[in-house]
Amino acid sequence: MLEIGPGVGPLTVELARRAGKVVSVELDRSLLPVLGETLAEYPHAEVVSGDVMKLDLGGLLREKFGDRPVMACANLPYNITTPVLTKFVETEGIRQFTVMIQREVAQRSCAAPGSSGGSSFSLFLQYYMEPEYLFPVTPEKFYPAPKVTSAVVRCIRREKPPVETEDEELLFRLMRGAFALRRKTLANSLASALGRPKEELLAAIRAAGLPETVRGEQLTFADFGALCGILKD
Repeated sequence: MLEIGPGVGPLTVELARRAGKVVSVELDRSLLPVLGETLAEYPHAEVVSGDVMKLDLGGLLREKFGDRPVMACANLPYNITTPVLTKFVETEGIRQFTVMIQREVAQRSCAAPGSSGGSSFSLFLQYYMEPEYLFPVTPEKFYPAPKVTSAVVRCIRREKPPVETEDEELLFRLMRGAFALRRKTLANSLASALGRPKEELLAAIRAAGLPETVRGEQLTFADFGALCGILKD
């Protein structure tokens, strides 16, 4: 089990009681002595001092866990949610992760492609992982109480992507570009993001069986895959 940001270790202790090995990454060096005392009776729990965003996370997992698949967990500060989740996704040794994040971010992350609540990040996340919204955590559960509600989300790595493509780079450019101008049509958003003529994009949209007025948030993975196949040629 990999934990990010153990703090003084309340969750770490619960993990250590259940997992065969726990590695916690803590940025605040002043907490290391406290964690050492808290985890003294759990020799299989180890604390690594460092910034998760600067660590070679894949290398750390190989060093500590070998080839074994790893589960990760974190109670994330809201301002680093997206970067940390991105790093989790890009670290193939992490087979699943459970995080507590801001409720609105959790809802967007789990929004089905083609629904109004999605985003380019939710598409990126769901291309690699299957997210599940587990439950909300209300402000009074914290001290001091934040002004927003949190939620717990679990993400399990997919065996294969939800859509096949020969040009993954273009697929992600399309998904990012589709949300670049949210109030514009897909053709206008992609013309701006990709630097391609609008007429070329309209032709591709029609060829994919989509209306010319479609917006990026209305597309499913299958729609993006179809567009990618048309535009790569």
